[in-house]
Amino acid sequence: MSKKNILGMTTEELKNFMQELGEKPFRGKQLFKWVNRGVTDFEEMTDFSKALRAKLNSAAYVGSLQVMNVQEDAKDGTRKFLFGLEDGNAIESVFMQYKYGNSLCVSSQVGCKMGCKFCATALDGFTRNLTAGEMLEQIYVAERETGKEINHIVVMGMGEPFDNYENLGKFLRLLHDPEGKNMSYRNMTVSTSGIIPVIEKFSEDFPQVNLAISLHRLTNEGRSAIMPVNDAYPVDDLLESARKYTDKTGRRITFEYTLIKGENDSDKDVELMKQKLSGMLCHVNLIPLNKVDETGFDGSTRRRAEEIAAQLERAGVAATVRRELGSSIDGACGQLRAKNKSRC
Repeated sequence: MSKKNILGMTTEELKNFMQELGEKPFRGKQLFKWVNRGVTDFEEMTDFSKALRAKLNSAAYVGSLQVMNVQEDAKDGTRKFLFGLEDGNAIESVFMQYKYGNSLCVSSQVGCKMGCKFCATALDGFTRNLTAGEMLEQIYVAERETGKEINHIVVMGMGEPFDNYENLGKFLRLLHDPEGKNMSYRNMTVSTSGIIPVIEKFSEDFPQVNLAISLHRLTNEGRSAIMPVNDAYPVDDLLESARKYTDKTGRRITFEYTLIKGENDSDKDVELMKQKLSGMLCHVNLIPLNKVDETGFDGSTRRRAEEIAAQLERAGVAATVRRELGSSIDGACGQLRAKNKSRC
C-alpha cells in the first residue's frame, strides 16, 4: 500500500482512514487535531500508542512542501517563500506583519490561466490546481519557519482562486474548523479577477469571508487589453455582481487597483472610478505596480497613488494606498519562482 498524504483531509476522511487501518473512528479526530497544529512527525503524537504510531508511519505522511528559497526584508520582516511541491513544481507565499497580526498571502494554483498582462505569474501559463492540503501547508510551514502564528490569510498569491473553487472551499473550511486552526472567516480574504458566476456562489457559501476583486481598469476596451477575463465578464456586469454581493452579504467589497504608469493612472481613469464606484459599499486598494521587466509595464509613483487616493476620498469613495512591504525583495507574485527557473 502506497503512503497517503493526510494533510488536507477532513475529520470524517481521517476517521475513515483510521478505520481502514483497523482503528476506532475517534482516532481520526485526534489525528486531525495533531495535523492541524502543524505536527508532521507521528512520534510527537503522544496520545497514540507506539504500535499505532508505527502503523501511521508505514501508511501515511503529513505534507510535502519543501522550502526552496526565502527572501526577507530586513526593514519590515516580510518574508517571501518559494515552496517546492511533490511533483517538482514550485509556488510562492508571502508572510507579512501588521499591527493587527500576521498574515500570509497564499497561492491557489501553479501558474494561472487568466493571462493578465502585468503579472509575472502569467508568463509561464497554467500548470495545475493546488489541493486544499497544499494551500493549508503553506500556512503551517510559514509558521514553523517564522516562529510566529498566522491569524490572517489572503488568497492572492499565484493563481485564480475561483478557477479552483472546490479545493479553495475545502481549504477555507479546514482553516475555520474549531478542531483545527479555528481561524475566523472574517480573517480570510479571497481575491478574484472577476469570475461572476463564482462570485454569486461564494456569497452563498462563504458570506463572512472577505472578497477582493482585481479591477485595474473601468472601460471594457482598457480592461480587456490588460485582463483577458474581461472579454467573458465585462466590467459593468462585474460591478453589478459586486453590488449584488454587498446587498446579499452586507460585507464591504475591496477593489484591487494596480496602478500602471501611463496605463490606468490618468485623471480620466480617476473620474471613471468616481463615477462607477460612488455609492457602493466598497474600498479601493491602490497598489503601485511592482515592476516586472518581462511585461514591459512600470508602476506609478507612490506620490501619484496618494494623489489618486485623496481624489477618491474627496468624492466619497473610500481608498488607501497599500502599505509598502517587502520593498527590498522580489515583491510581485511569480518573480521569485521565475528567478529560480532562470537559474536551473
